[in-house]
Amino acid sequence: MSQLFSQAVEEEVSVDSNYLEDQFYIGFGYNVLLNKPTDAVQRNLSFNLQAGFIKDIPLNTRRNFGIGIGLGYAVNSYYSSIVASEVGNAIAYEVRSTSDFNRSKLETHALEIPFEFRWRTSTAEDYSFWRIYAGAKLGYVFSGRSRTVTDAEKMVFSNPDIQDLQYGLILSFGYNTWNVHAYYGLNPLLKEGTSLETGESLDLKVLRIGVIFYIL
Repeated sequence: MSQLFSQAVEEEVSVDSNYLEDQFYIGFGYNVLLNKPTDAVQRNLSFNLQAGFIKDIPLNTRRNFGIGIGLGYAVNSYYSSIVASEVGNAIAYEVRSTSDFNRSKLETHALEIPFEFRWRTSTAEDYSFWRIYAGAKLGYVFSGRSRTVTDAEKMVFSNPDIQDLQYGLILSFGYNTWNVHAYYGLNPLLKEGTSLETGESLDLKVLRIGVIFYIL
């Protein structure tokens, strides 16, 4: 009996000392533009879609605290009344009345590296648990475009004014698969010096709120 009990304890310890929270993730969110110019408004659905994988590295014996580093892909659309137009070799920006066009947006496609400090109530046998993940995210924008649609025409072009590197703070919390997710951009969406035709600076920053699903 003593030998059987010892084997059971050893098996339990072995499981507890080896499990990881490596996870695939997929998220959906709404992009809020901060620091908008005077009279500029958001319209339509400025959406975010993200997906990727995070490697979990526990830092304590209970394995309920650790760090995570990942690699993912994200697409973001930012709809507003700020209209971009190609003028020679430059890009001009103006705030228009929403009755003058159908849609105007900035769109980005990026590779992202999230880094998280992770706390959770998980165990080796319990896959439904509370979690709080907080950290930062670095994104490399490999494709950034402006698009404007009116009744008469559609203008689509690559926009070099969009920052190649974008970074910000992230926070996820929730229970089991469903989690609230937030991102706050620390640097502007557009490069320094970008401005409206009136001279007003375009110092747009991003606040993103949505949901994220973690899949073991």
